[in-house]
Amino acid sequence: MEYQRTDEFNWDYPKPFTLAVSPSGGDIDGLNHTNNAVYVRWCETIGWAHSAVLGLSLADYGRLDRAMAIRRGEYDYLLPSVLGDELLLGTWLTGSDGKITMERRFQLIRLRDQSTVLRGRWDLVCIEMSTGRPRRMPTEFSVVYLPAIVEKIHPDS
Repeated sequence: MEYQRTDEFNWDYPKPFTLAVSPSGGDIDGLNHTNNAVYVRWCETIGWAHSAVLGLSLADYGRLDRAMAIRRGEYDYLLPSVLGDELLLGTWLTGSDGKITMERRFQLIRLRDQSTVLRGRWDLVCIEMSTGRPRRMPTEFSVVYLPAIVEKIHPDS
């Protein structure tokens, strides 16, 4: 399922990179809603897809011996989703110190009522893959990621 128009939703940030998702039988937990770990997996999937579309893939990370690693993940589970719900997950790069850190945000919208189900945030740090130590972002990262950073649509909310 593809959604060409995302401007009809109440996104926190402009022009999200989106992924249509829907919980399947294996995604439902004992409370009869989507397990929280599934949302985390969807965020990882869209994060990698967005990075690749911007121009940096996992292969590029390996070639450069650098990666943007999650230092902290934060998820606000606002409403449940259930088997078969049609959902649209959006992501954005929303901040960077221009040297070592970046921030990525997520918003998951349930299409039947256009309600936000989840908001998430990752604090990312650039690391040298071979050692795991923090390192300055290579030029390739700055050229690709920094121009993609967006500002919140409603700064006071």
